[in-house]
Amino acid sequence: MTTQLQTRYYLSVLSCFLLVLFSGQVFSAGLIDHLTNHQHTGDLPEISKQKKLRALVVYSQTDFFFTKNGSPKGLQVDLLTEYEKQLNKNIKKESDKIRVQYIPTTFARLIPDLIAGKGDIIAALMTITPEREAQIDFVSGKAMDVNELLVTHKSISDIHSLDDLAGKKLYVLKNSSYVEHLKVLNKTFQEKKLPAMQIVEADPHLRTEDIFELLNTGVVDMTIADDYKAKIWAKSLKNLKVYDDIAIKRGTNIGWGFRKHSPELKKSLHIFLKKVKKGTYLGNMLFKRYYKKDKWISNPNSTKERSKLLAFFELFKKYGQQYGFDALALAAQGYQESQLNQKKKSHRGALGIMQLLPSTAADKNVGIRDISKTENNIHAGTKYLAFLRDRYFSDPAIRNDDRMAFSWAAYNAGPAKVRKMRALAKKMGLDPNVWYGNVEVAAAKMVGRETVEYVSNIFKYYIAYSLVKDGLVKSKRINDR
Repeated sequence: MTTQLQTRYYLSVLSCFLLVLFSGQVFSAGLIDHLTNHQHTGDLPEISKQKKLRALVVYSQTDFFFTKNGSPKGLQVDLLTEYEKQLNKNIKKESDKIRVQYIPTTFARLIPDLIAGKGDIIAALMTITPEREAQIDFVSGKAMDVNELLVTHKSISDIHSLDDLAGKKLYVLKNSSYVEHLKVLNKTFQEKKLPAMQIVEADPHLRTEDIFELLNTGVVDMTIADDYKAKIWAKSLKNLKVYDDIAIKRGTNIGWGFRKHSPELKKSLHIFLKKVKKGTYLGNMLFKRYYKKDKWISNPNSTKERSKLLAFFELFKKYGQQYGFDALALAAQGYQESQLNQKKKSHRGALGIMQLLPSTAADKNVGIRDISKTENNIHAGTKYLAFLRDRYFSDPAIRNDDRMAFSWAAYNAGPAKVRKMRALAKKMGLDPNVWYGNVEVAAAKMVGRETVEYVSNIFKYYIAYSLVKDGLVKSKRINDR
């Protein structure tokens, strides 16, 4: 089969499996307003008795998110809507019908939460590995073969075979099958007396699309991804280079997961798989619906942008030390707000690098005037961020990384809204003390994507700065002491 035909085949199979296609609106019964902590590990008869199928989902801008009106949307939502129709095919009475209930969690928690009975299925296209099959079962029909391909920034030109990866650094999704397969490849390099690859597992808060954005801007050089995912994203992120002929693993399977010893659910899911495989090629439709957006992160580590960081780093370090913040985290926020441009002024009157309103800076909780001056601006923004952190998020139950995320969210949306977001998260059965995978889900439902993307972008810029920090310190371009 030629490469072109393989590409069409894989995308066709993916598109068929992600059949939505006639679904317009998600039923209100699928909303997650009334989640409970009830746990059970029953098969389909128990699910029918409970009248709800609990689907474990991971919040992302493609698989599961919320529209501006608070409705759940995404590839997995559309797919589950079709499965819900199958479950209720012969049920006439509305009160007897099974409804899908979405249970947001993190990628790392999908299998543990399924085993613990917090959900009934994993609604994510997980790679099926022997290690995962030892814990749970999958529905894929062994028909959804994917290859784990090398993806690089388009400027990379010295990779022609797997052996050329020897000695290279790859930045990959944490807890993914890619890590396992790269370690196996490293063993073959050792046998060949080739230098080992440096396998860098991404921060657990980063998702595949986040890594693609970092790659697209040149922050990182190489990653590994499933072929269908890489090819769809490459349509939008033009700096991605996908290597069809360089795979660390070929012929892996992907599918939904469910608990072992669930024969009735297994039978039902396999019937559904056969149904959706009858679809047509819909890759373009899926791309337009879920994978295309207007704004992507830029590269704060380009030569021009790095010079800005170097120019302001001592101020970020000074006030970071004074108020207990990582200088690079403050710089990342400044980059998100203004691209470190002190001359920037918003239509609302926010000024400078930290995009603060003069009235906020003059408030008694900040008390810094003339924020048209760079140092005053950074000082005021940092002091205000510290005020938000200490006033609203000082609970010891909140971990440091979540406290930082909450503070950023409050800087963007205001502390009152973040308080409401946390209350909604608790109502939804999520942890109100955890931003990532929890309150961010409630935030998206309440106010849309703006605040979620604001925090997410700052975090990606922080990762970007952190990746070059050691080099800048060693070259004495910054003093981190």
